[in-house]
Amino acid sequence: MVEMGCGKGEYTLGLARKYPEKNFIGVDIKGARMWRGLKIADAEKLKNVAFLRTRIELIPFFFANNEVSEIWITFPDPQIKAIKEKKRLTSPRFLARYSQFLRPDGIIHLKTDALLLYDYTLEVIAEGGHDLLLSNEDIYGTELDDEVTQIQTFYEKKWLSYDTNIKYLKFRLNPDFVHEQLVDEQTR
Repeated sequence: MVEMGCGKGEYTLGLARKYPEKNFIGVDIKGARMWRGLKIADAEKLKNVAFLRTRIELIPFFFANNEVSEIWITFPDPQIKAIKEKKRLTSPRFLARYSQFLRPDGIIHLKTDALLLYDYTLEVIAEGGHDLLLSNEDIYGTELDDEVTQIQTFYEKKWLSYDTNIKYLKFRLNPDFVHEQLVDEQTR
């Protein structure tokens, strides 16, 4: 499992503790953030955790085809300006990149405080014919009781302190849509 934009690695560490039989990799561009997660993983002797410092645009170069079973995107920058839409980690451009290493039955999770990103991702899922498995606009106002609510990031705790609803999406990629995106991107 891979966490995109892992920051300090709270989610990567939380999942690794909960599922010691699986491997978890936190990805972020800022090494200083990940250093904290790495120190915790080392102190707790977590053998199923690793961190990768790279730009997410380059992520397909680090994984083999069908190597990843799940992707977690937790509290990414929503890139609120319309001109930055392509930088949203749930844009068709990024979904096409993830498809290069995500298993066909792989799952993508989005956890966010940003209604704009949540609604945008719902549109991307619908327009792409992706398989929406779960949509929840207020995970703490429901009966969810799993890693979605049990593990919290720094930003999640911050937004919860402001009484902001935390939103969650779980979906699978439509392989036909993703193929079209990759062809479009390669011909540009």
